[in-house]
Amino acid sequence: MVDCDLQRFVLLRRIIGVVLLALLTVPVRADENHQSINFVNDVVPILTKAGCNAGVCHAKAGGGQNGFELSLLGFEPSHDYEQLVRQGRGRRLSPGSPDQSLLLKKASAAIAHGGGQRLPKDSHGYAIIREWIHQGTPFTGASDPQLTSIEVRPARGTLAANAEQSLKAVAHYSNETQRDVTQLALYESNNDAMAEVSEIGKVQAGDIPGKVSVMVRYQGQVAVYNASIPLGAPLDELPPPNNFIDELLFENLMDIGIPPSQLADDATFLRRVSLDIAGRLPSASQSREFLDDDDPQKRARLIDTLLRSPGYADYFANKWTALLKNRRDEASDITSNFAFHAWIRDSLLANVPYDQMVRELLAATGTVIGNPAVAWYKRVKEPKQQMEDVAQLFLGVRMQCAQCHHHPFERWSQDDYYGLSAFFSRVGRKPTGVRGEDLIFHQRGIAEAKNPKTGQMIAPAALGADIGEITADHDPRLRLADWLADPNNPFFARALVNRYWKHFFKRGLIEPEDDIRDTNPPTNPELLDALEDHFLSSGFDMKELVRVITNSRAYQLSSVPNEYNIADTQNYSRYYPKRLQAEVLLDAIDQVTGAQTEFANLPLGTRAVALPDNSYNKASPFLRVFGRPESQSVCECERVQSASLSQSLHLINAADIKSKLATRAGTAEEMAKDSRGIAERIRDLYMAAFSREPTIEEMKIAEAYLTEPRTDTDGEGVDAKPSSHEDFQDLLWALINTKEFLFNH
Repeated sequence: MVDCDLQRFVLLRRIIGVVLLALLTVPVRADENHQSINFVNDVVPILTKAGCNAGVCHAKAGGGQNGFELSLLGFEPSHDYEQLVRQGRGRRLSPGSPDQSLLLKKASAAIAHGGGQRLPKDSHGYAIIREWIHQGTPFTGASDPQLTSIEVRPARGTLAANAEQSLKAVAHYSNETQRDVTQLALYESNNDAMAEVSEIGKVQAGDIPGKVSVMVRYQGQVAVYNASIPLGAPLDELPPPNNFIDELLFENLMDIGIPPSQLADDATFLRRVSLDIAGRLPSASQSREFLDDDDPQKRARLIDTLLRSPGYADYFANKWTALLKNRRDEASDITSNFAFHAWIRDSLLANVPYDQMVRELLAATGTVIGNPAVAWYKRVKEPKQQMEDVAQLFLGVRMQCAQCHHHPFERWSQDDYYGLSAFFSRVGRKPTGVRGEDLIFHQRGIAEAKNPKTGQMIAPAALGADIGEITADHDPRLRLADWLADPNNPFFARALVNRYWKHFFKRGLIEPEDDIRDTNPPTNPELLDALEDHFLSSGFDMKELVRVITNSRAYQLSSVPNEYNIADTQNYSRYYPKRLQAEVLLDAIDQVTGAQTEFANLPLGTRAVALPDNSYNKASPFLRVFGRPESQSVCECERVQSASLSQSLHLINAADIKSKLATRAGTAEEMAKDSRGIAERIRDLYMAAFSREPTIEEMKIAEAYLTEPRTDTDGEGVDAKPSSHEDFQDLLWALINTKEFLFNH
């Protein structure tokens, strides 16, 4: 009898164990009091908001943290589901006792967690994930709605200084339903000094007037809130507009209530536009001729003269060769570097349309001798690098992040990355008889690139556009060039006009200039659209773009702030002074002192802005100290424009500066020998350095220094002749060390 009872007990225990096991492994249906939880729609947003799938946490490159790897910001929910539910032998979740799940215990800091507490036990996020585990960790059903977009309410508005605005984020789904996701969305201001935003979408404006944007991100979808923070100052009188730029820029200033500065005087404009277009100072005689001219159209005529000058081609070729990595790594590179620089310079001088230049570059075939444009393929050899450079330089789109994961601030995926790189997959190379030079050609075959994560072969694909099928006989780079030049391309023309706007105004309408995306809106969208349309209608005419920008009253405003616009850094209510680039400054010092810098393999008198590649930096301490780029990157940020102690010391006491001041037959020596009066000679120096006459105070100081009696070390008078060579050296030294000389203003 005892044995029978024991057998019944064992059998009953086994039955209970089987039932419990089934309960633990079979998903539990939601009861009437709990809605069904969807991993994609409900759980991933909580992990994202808590920062679990941030790049510094479990989405860290190289395997996450401690063996637990999530996709960046939840862009790959199937991968995340696999990691949570099945990886680690399922130990991260406990459906039979959700509170004992390792995921919740670590997130709530019930046990030690390197990331600290992310989900308190009394939080809504903890409750949702707990219920999801209790329901058996469902992923998503075929009939479950999918997120299609999000919107932010309000989408735009006006905020008074120091005012607050609460944002509401609304998710839209494929079944036409909506959900308030304000608490789960991520928020980021594009300018914390102008406005800060809290984790729940409360915007706190500062006291700096202008335009500010807040990015709202939820599950791969992005919306942007744009706000104006007006100053509200009276705008009694505006300069008369000269073109559409002025109309749109002044309209924006009126909206936010920031009065612009007055127009710059003729001397300031002459120096400014000569430096910005030709990279050089006007001579003293040119300055006098311009200042004495009474023609009201003289500024427009000066701009046209500068655009026809070799200086324009030299200066902008210097800009483009650096961005296109015309770099000399070996002595044998000299031929290709000189040829590539000459091709760019000649194209600019002849005003070849921008789209044609880019087409000739991207689709280049042959050798450097026959087609210098192929030199670009010498420096940029891998299809992925070629694609990244083209995207950043010609589209203003940074694709680097999308190589490994979905772009965190954009809609571009890994497939977009490899689809764009596939355009360069058929570029062939063959060695030639010249060391280091290859023959570039199109290899016949199907163009495609492999996505290493999915293993799929991706055909060439433009960003957000259908370019059709590309046959094996057709060079895909030609199709890429066609798409770039298409008027419907939302990036190509926009990127160029924004880049050139920054060249002349110091700050792009979109900043940085090569980061164009929905989440980085322009400070004046209407103006950027109008510039893009004008560039397209001109047939990609780069000289016309320069002409319309520099003829605007906006460009010709004074850099001297008024009492209202002194804090403005983004609305162009005044000209923003910028330091002279290394090459321009070296040329300016040579011009004022009458010296000539010698460069290897180049004729004497070659300007620094005309140097073909980066190799001359090694032999010139000046160019290194003042930040001439080494052509390693397509980013203009490689050029150092910030001031440093080494720069100040170099200008004050460097040997090359001393030698330029003391050069034989230089300016100082000529001035010392000149028989004219001291005042006339001082005027010449000021006209050469600043394109203006000295002020009364400046004249008094300079005259006193050049004519006062000298004393020896004992304080006794000496018979040294006034206005000696050394005296004029000192005056020149003082002039080139002023901020007025070192800055374009």
